[in-house]
Amino acid sequence: MSESDAAAGRLVRPFTLTGGRTRPSRACFTLIATVTAVDPPPERAPRPQPEQARILRRCARPVAVAELAALLDLPVSVVVIMLCDLLEAGLITVHPPHPVTDRTLDLDLLQKVRDGLGRL
Repeated sequence: MSESDAAAGRLVRPFTLTGGRTRPSRACFTLIATVTAVDPPPERAPRPQPEQARILRRCARPVAVAELAALLDLPVSVVVIMLCDLLEAGLITVHPPHPVTDRTLDLDLLQKVRDGLGRL
């Protein structure tokens, strides 16, 4: 296989994994949202495709969407589309990132940081 054939194969593969879709059906997946496989899977859930099964294995423990894409060596956009399918099948749960609480800023600490940076 030539180098150009290998590059073309990499471009086709993600397209086939998503069934030609280029946009996710949901907007609940951010890069830092965590995904977890449902255990046990629902009885009526469809059998996952091989790449979806890989995702489910990686999601046995909570994993961030960006980390999952890196582990699978797939574009984030492709992983998100497949995650949408798995969510709609009831095979995963999604947990959005926890919002940062509104804490009173420690002005003394900020002053020390500013002074330290100024000395650099």
